[in-house]
Amino acid sequence: MAPDEIVGLLDLAETYVDLNRGADKKASVLRGRTQINLFFEPSTRTQMSFELAGKRLGADVLNMAVASSSTKKGETLIDTAMTLNAMHPDVLIVRHHDSGAVKLLSEKVNCSVINAGDGTHEHPTQALLDALTIRRTKGKIGGLLVAICGDVLHSRVARSNIHLLNSLGARVRLIAPPTLLPSAADRLGVEIFTDMKKGLIGCDIVMMLRLQTERMQGSFVPSIREYFHFFGLDRQKLALAKPDAFIMHPGPMNRGVEIDSEVADDIDRSLIRQQVEMGVAVRMACLDVLSRNLPEAGRNAP
Repeated sequence: MAPDEIVGLLDLAETYVDLNRGADKKASVLRGRTQINLFFEPSTRTQMSFELAGKRLGADVLNMAVASSSTKKGETLIDTAMTLNAMHPDVLIVRHHDSGAVKLLSEKVNCSVINAGDGTHEHPTQALLDALTIRRTKGKIGGLLVAICGDVLHSRVARSNIHLLNSLGARVRLIAPPTLLPSAADRLGVEIFTDMKKGLIGCDIVMMLRLQTERMQGSFVPSIREYFHFFGLDRQKLALAKPDAFIMHPGPMNRGVEIDSEVADDIDRSLIRQQVEMGVAVRMACLDVLSRNLPEAGRNAP
């Protein structure tokens, strides 16, 4: 996405923040439309916020129970796509454990498709909600120094945030042990640190990442205790960032692994709950924009 398109989505999402905080949270942007949430990986925040976003915009929302679907009987992703396509949905929200799977599925259906996370590749709406959270808190994104810390190698959140933050003029630092950095990290337009204490100096935002042990084949860290000692965020390490630096985490959190509970629950420094709130607004904005390209789509502003 171009920077002006990103800013336009964030501006639209702002209007949905206001709507969601009001007594009447309903709009009719997607009235008469069908949204199917197709999650091949477990999800709490993303799936629920997409479901809530669709319902607040007036869509008929279905959650496909993948665990009990025909995919467990050997049906391929393409066959699943063709089956769903025959039901004429308007929007598919897809999360899949294989990188590139969402793009492949989108090429086989006639409806709009939103990537809710594919393997270790991308998680676009997470980056958008993070950007909205930062902008609302700091008043800007350009010129800020954002540290993305932890398991960068396996993180689709990190990849999407690197692209978006760079596009909007932020400086991005990656802080991780060498074993958890992508091989081509030096070509991503970021600063790289393998010492967390040095990397956090002067940062405006500290974005922690979950240690994704389920994606690891082999040993990437000596032990959880040692990982937390060197790369877990606690008060002592946070003190090295700017005094007004804020903490973010896409969730779910492994307390005591990548972040200390005292830091995660600090109401003055932690933006983790705000990220969840912004997720609904951003996903409403994405659905709103997509609705404008649907056949015979009628829209009513919120």
